[in-house]
Amino acid sequence: MHIHILGICGTFMGGLAALARETGHRVTGCDSGVYPPMSDQLRALGIELMEGYGADQLALRPDVFVVGNVVTRGNPLMEAVLNAGAPYTSGPQWLAEQVLQGRHVLAVAGTHGKTTTTAMLSWILEKAGLEPGFLVGGVPLNFGVSARLGSKSPNAPFVIEADEYDTAFFDKRSKFVHYRARTAVLNNLEFDHADIFDNLAAIERQFHHLVRTVPSQGRLVVNAREEALQRVLGVGCWSEVVRFGARKETPGEWRARGEPHAFDVLRGSMRLAHVEWALAGEHNQLNALAAIAAADHLGVPAEVAAHALSSFDNVRRRLELRGRVAGVSVYDDFAHHPTAMRTTINGLRRQIDARWDPATQARPRILAVFEPQSNTMKQGTMKAQLPWALEEADLSFCHSGGLDWDAAQALAPLGKLASVSDRIDTLVAQVTTAAKPGDHVLCMSNGGFGGVHELLLKALAAKG
Repeated sequence: MHIHILGICGTFMGGLAALARETGHRVTGCDSGVYPPMSDQLRALGIELMEGYGADQLALRPDVFVVGNVVTRGNPLMEAVLNAGAPYTSGPQWLAEQVLQGRHVLAVAGTHGKTTTTAMLSWILEKAGLEPGFLVGGVPLNFGVSARLGSKSPNAPFVIEADEYDTAFFDKRSKFVHYRARTAVLNNLEFDHADIFDNLAAIERQFHHLVRTVPSQGRLVVNAREEALQRVLGVGCWSEVVRFGARKETPGEWRARGEPHAFDVLRGSMRLAHVEWALAGEHNQLNALAAIAAADHLGVPAEVAAHALSSFDNVRRRLELRGRVAGVSVYDDFAHHPTAMRTTINGLRRQIDARWDPATQARPRILAVFEPQSNTMKQGTMKAQLPWALEEADLSFCHSGGLDWDAAQALAPLGKLASVSDRIDTLVAQVTTAAKPGDHVLCMSNGGFGGVHELLLKALAAKG
């Protein structure tokens, strides 16, 4: 089969392309501004990439056009496909029909932590000898690729990051309803994607659509702390429910005892395993519990899962240290929702404070550098939460380019601790001037951020 993918450089569609190529299909694709790292990965797989969405690509005559949700009506190639009556489908539907059929699908859903938890679960199953397939919305460092088919044995596991964003312009259901999960992780749930959802209740409705697809012999792994998820289950549930993250002992529920970097794994009152790893933050501790509880559904003992996590290397752009110059550490992180920003800053604070000796040095500072790049943040829907998100940072720097709302006004409660610039070069100059040895500069964005990490490292080196 020849498939031509519209929007191929996105993380999901690029992963789908890699899976299709591994399956033996001929794959071509196009995108606007074909860009690395996905473009490099795809070309290395022998996938032909085309710049833009020209109607002349109709002449390729693939068996099917696979349409990403970045494509809208008015797109010249999509209009040509529709006018010609050529066959087309969405990425999630093609994946469900061509890859996921006959697999034990483990789907990881939630507002935050999907990518990391999907990578954790994949690594646990790999170390348990189950050879899982996976599709992750990032690049797990343990695997070096964002997607692979894995074992071809019957009912082999396939772990997938299960996004609640809509499927395509012609299918407004959330992507995750296509996957027919047997094990579904519901990691957390709060309002996001203001460009397509009116309120939290609308997202809860989509999560319940996911719950409806899990078979009675399946398992739902649910964060016990999330009221929104309890409301989702209250609408109706037909599968086994296993909860994690309870703050106190509850029969049958998974919980942690200890610090995020070193903790016991308990189910009810029984200690099952111990995790020691390089990751920081309570959010990652919860992600680990979710992954361990999901792997348990496939019979992986908690002790085996915990041992696997001891060698888990996280995902690119998840508190990734990009360099250290003149005593200043520069990190890259994908956080963009206020809750994720707050959680990431807290995780870094815990990590550096664990190494801090107050008898010999001043407390290390965190300089938060961010851009409100997501569709939700661009709309200003959550701008009032930014001071709360940043309150554990010592200084904050916002790139306001492209915003229709006043970032300086939104950050006014932080006073002189916050700076705003609509230019990347000015932002870099502000951060470089403020930074001093021992500081930790945390850059947060779900976009490319104008290459700010490398610019900062160069500027810091020049400063000496």
